[in-house]
Amino acid sequence: MRGSVAAITLKNIPEPLYRQLKASAVRHHRSLNREAIYRLEQALEQVPAEPTTDALLDGIRRVRSGAASVYLTDADLAGAIDAGRP
Repeated sequence: MRGSVAAITLKNIPEPLYRQLKASAVRHHRSLNREAIYRLEQALEQVPAEPTTDALLDGIRRVRSGAASVYLTDADLAGAIDAGRP
């Protein structure tokens, strides 16, 4: 098992969700507790890690440096605004 363990109590679990979790535990030959832990691990593995502030700033700088080479005239802007209008 993993070094330290913590305990939580889940309250007010909707009955249909409880039945689904219990049936899944039976299908996978796991205890209800182990099935809940497995499902939480699976759900959290799919959540992308939050980028750091430095990573976000680097991305912004890359976009800005690429956009710096684009120059638009007033005519370009007016044409873009009017594009697709009848």
